Amino acid sequence: MKATSLTSFADFALLAPLQKALAAEGYTQPTPIQAQTVPQALAGRDVLGIAQTGTGKTAAFALPILHRLGKSGTTRKPRSCRALILSPTRELASQIADSFRAYGKFMHLSIDVVFGGIPIARQIKRLATGADILVATPGRLLDLIDQKALTLRELEVLVLDEADQMLDLGFIHALRRIIPMLPKQRQSLFFSATMPQSIGDLAHAFLTDPVKVAVTPVATTAERVTQGVMFVPQAAKQGLLAKVLEDATIERVLVFTRTKHGADRVVKFLARDGIEAAAIHGNKSQVQRERALGAFRNGTCRVLVATDIAARGIDVEGVTHVINFELPNVPDSYVHRIGRTARAGASGIALSFCAGDERAFLRDIERLTRLPIPVLAVPEGVPMDVATIQEAQPKGRGQGRPQQGGRGGQGARPGNAGRSGGGGRPQQGGRGEHAGRADHGGRPGGSSERPEGRPDARRDGQPARRPRRRRPNGGQGEGGGRRDGTRA
Repeated sequence: MKATSLTSFADFALLAPLQKALAAEGYTQPTPIQAQTVPQALAGRDVLGIAQTGTGKTAAFALPILHRLGKSGTTRKPRSCRALILSPTRELASQIADSFRAYGKFMHLSIDVVFGGIPIARQIKRLATGADILVATPGRLLDLIDQKALTLRELEVLVLDEADQMLDLGFIHALRRIIPMLPKQRQSLFFSATMPQSIGDLAHAFLTDPVKVAVTPVATTAERVTQGVMFVPQAAKQGLLAKVLEDATIERVLVFTRTKHGADRVVKFLARDGIEAAAIHGNKSQVQRERALGAFRNGTCRVLVATDIAARGIDVEGVTHVINFELPNVPDSYVHRIGRTARAGASGIALSFCAGDERAFLRDIERLTRLPIPVLAVPEGVPMDVATIQEAQPKGRGQGRPQQGGRGGQGARPGNAGRSGGGGRPQQGGRGEHAGRADHGGRPGGSSERPEGRPDARRDGQPARRPRRRRPNGGQGEGGGRRDGTRA
């Protein structure tokens, strides 16, 4: 669709309370995705919007929904909602709800948000009187429907935000369950940062004669992000990260890992080096996640370590750097990761640490973005050889007897500087907003410091079979031995 000539929010002819709220928020000129989407949505058309994160997608669907609901005068019914916005993560759901409240603060509309990780009883109680606008994660939405606390029969508008991430996280089955529950007469809006074929297939099930709006080429990276990659052994990444973070110009940085346990380990290693950091991932409680995000947002914690799932929805101004401690095994995720910096017209820097077993991931990323990532030199002073790295480890870690690992342990055989990334099979998020592939686990937690050429794991996700031999207690590391710590 061609860009419109709309240059001001006043051109949309929105309701007066909406215009007042936009003025209070300092909004004057719509972004390209807003300029193209809002008129089509106001006309009642279904929309398939493609735009990178940080381009203003939330306002693009929130403003038409608020205008429509405020203009109709229809009252909500008990245990129902008039507009439903589906989000893949808790953080994104909360931010969407906050945006609706900001834009609709001069309107008398009920706005609620529901997701897993908190007691469902409170949500059931709130929905007893219904909601005009409900923001939800798919798993908790189905929980409420199964408990007869919510019906979608009165739905007027449906929004799927970050539709590509919905599929990445395994929500396809939940979405297929939701489709038959939707009324045929409704307006549907899809928004996604990328447009793989699977999204097109899903669109056919939800959308009717949609208008396609695209403001950036598929799978491009932010133009104002300066990118670079450093080739480094997996065992040297912790030292490299600590060295990079000595740079005072790194004011607020997001560090990405592939697994939950990997994120926790990065935080612990940084604390050992005197660098305060916080982790955010699916194993953290909602209170812990909100506390970590709050500290990162207000500047009391400059380093936030996150997995791809939890990071979807982190919309924090002033993120100067993104560091890919581990490259994602899903190339689309790289686009989302680096899009957390260089927002709202600012510039940013994205650094990636690439171990030998991650080079295939790097090739996939460059093939998707159609741009080579410049190779940077590793700073001086970072230990690169295995012996030096082992000496720098805390006593008993990565040398001599393996550590008592259990799940997520640091255990490793002599001469192998610890297995990273939470090994074994990826953590399963269960139902709720972390169903399916948790934290983009993919290959077991990084495979990292194993000598190249050695098989990582069997197809079923279990460690590759090795010759049986006697081991010290706990030497199995990830998943080996019995739970009581004795030999199997």
